[in-house]
Amino acid sequence: MGPVLVIGAGLIGTSIALALRRAGVEVYLEDTDPIQLSTAVALGAGLALPVGQAPKLVVVAVPPRHAGSVLAQASKRFSKATITDVTSVKAQVLADALTEGADPSRLIGGHPMAGSEVSGAASARVDLLDDRLWVLTPTADCEVEQLRQLYQLVSTCGSYAVEMTPDEHDRAVALVSHAPQLLSSVLAAQLKDASADYVRIAGQGLRDMTRIAASDSVLWTDILSVNAKQVAEVLSNVVLDLNATVAALQAIATGDATQSVMVNTTLQTGAVGRSRIPGKHGAEQLEISLVGVMLADKPGELARLFTAAGESDVNLEDVRIEHVLGRPSGLVEISVRPDGAEILAAALRERNFDVRS
Repeated sequence: MGPVLVIGAGLIGTSIALALRRAGVEVYLEDTDPIQLSTAVALGAGLALPVGQAPKLVVVAVPPRHAGSVLAQASKRFSKATITDVTSVKAQVLADALTEGADPSRLIGGHPMAGSEVSGAASARVDLLDDRLWVLTPTADCEVEQLRQLYQLVSTCGSYAVEMTPDEHDRAVALVSHAPQLLSSVLAAQLKDASADYVRIAGQGLRDMTRIAASDSVLWTDILSVNAKQVAEVLSNVVLDLNATVAALQAIATGDATQSVMVNTTLQTGAVGRSRIPGKHGAEQLEISLVGVMLADKPGELARLFTAAGESDVNLEDVRIEHVLGRPSGLVEISVRPDGAEILAAALRERNFDVRS
């Protein structure tokens, strides 16, 4: 399908390039930052674009505030190439590109639903896009051949394409990606001036909820600014629910126990919403049981556990590790179907594992 030019050798751009190179596609790279470009080249993601080389497909992987201009410039530079982007905001980016002269027949918006709290070419992974959804937002004027090329790009990178309108995409990511980023950051900000004695007892729940707060603040300021209206709408609803919960808790604190019903309703509604998030491989959430195993934090212990679990012939749905405060050990929580929990636990006990379920 090449040659493909990736403009922007950051985490996503370099990961796309690595995935294409894995499939044998000819890839070229551009970036205004020579360090990012040289890092991506050193990783084997591609080579700098030779003078006169004309790609068949251009992937723009730059921040949203620049993406429209870069898409338009690419459309003018390469008059026959299909042009796409991978930014997490679509309506404004595509509108900017068209306003600045991008050819609508060759322009298709895109957004792979993958990422990390770390950034830059050095953090790129060849498998970052594997088994991920990749949203495509074709313009009304794009041609069938250009859309076919984008579907080929997505599948070559190991992802699955879904189509949305730009507005649908932006409303969706505001709910499932952009608002969670801000909520995580606001919660983590409460730790900044908190007592060290409070922070040191933090459990896995707080770690899970604040993981993405470590993301690149400059990049996220850009993303949130371009999708500000949609994110503000989601957060307004969150604030309404939080204010109602705060009022209920304040009433309980002054002796009005009847407000516990409202708090319970909030928790139950949250559980219902959580259950709607797709489970493994995009299927419905499965009923699971947890088998806990306390392991020493030393080389070879996880491998020994997984070998023993494999010999039990029970499928592992998920694995999570919670490190124990003040001890060189960790609690490994293995998620399995309920009918396999006791089988797995018994098999691990037979091999002298410290099973805590």
